[in-house]
Amino acid sequence: MSGTQNIQWFPGHMAKTRRKIKEILPLIDAVAEVTDARVPVSSRNPELKSLIGDKPLIILLNKCDTADPEETAKWIKHYKSEGTAAIGIECKTGKGLNLFKDTVKNTLADRLQQYAEKGMSGKPLRIMVVGIPNVGKSSFINRIAGGGKAKVENRPGVTRGNQWFTIDRQLELLDTPGVLWPKFEDETVGEHLAFTGAVKDRILDTELLAVRLIELMAKKCPEKLISRYGGLDLESDSYDILCQIGKKRGMVIKGGETDTERAANMLLEEYRSCKIGNITLERVEDYA
Repeated sequence: MSGTQNIQWFPGHMAKTRRKIKEILPLIDAVAEVTDARVPVSSRNPELKSLIGDKPLIILLNKCDTADPEETAKWIKHYKSEGTAAIGIECKTGKGLNLFKDTVKNTLADRLQQYAEKGMSGKPLRIMVVGIPNVGKSSFINRIAGGGKAKVENRPGVTRGNQWFTIDRQLELLDTPGVLWPKFEDETVGEHLAFTGAVKDRILDTELLAVRLIELMAKKCPEKLISRYGGLDLESDSYDILCQIGKKRGMVIKGGETDTERAANMLLEEYRSCKIGNITLERVEDYA
């Protein structure tokens, strides 16, 4: 896709973040990764697994109310089959967040047992929360912490300046020390993040982006396109389908042609606001 080359990965930022994460790893028991349930693959940093080593990982599929619930369930099952705990959450409403503490305790049952055997049953579990920009990492922390930030300066062995949040006596969260950027290894990652609004529209050509989204939806959920925009000839090429949608919405300019820029902006907005439906663009079978 032309324009994707303008999206830059930030190796300098990542190098700094990588260093900080490695410094903090000895202090934490597990990592919680916030992702976007609509694009579970593109909204992850592929280096995370090697960064955290053998620390247990919990995947939080955020924005699950905007994704297809059946597909989210498939992803959770898939991660479980790989030995990784995962839950669907919606930080705006708080949906699924009640499962987080139990998921942490189940994931770290062995650690809790060790603490109990050593007479340290009151020691809190420490979880580092990570996520690429715009997946809802801050919303998750604010929601689950309820605004209760810990004073880290007074804690022995805890590096000054890190953002610790006390959830309860048994659980503390650490916000990622630095920014974990996605890595645009292929053009579809940039496109998929742009579909969801995680990458600013101005970085990519809006009409081309809308055409690519139509192409994807026509393949994965044609019935939702038809339901939203009425009779469409989905056998046409994706640009022609965009023109059909624009004309149905009265977006016509002088000479009877479709105002494809307006139509593209409308389509992207309606996808993001779920007016077309709850759509997961990345499915387990696509990556099997």
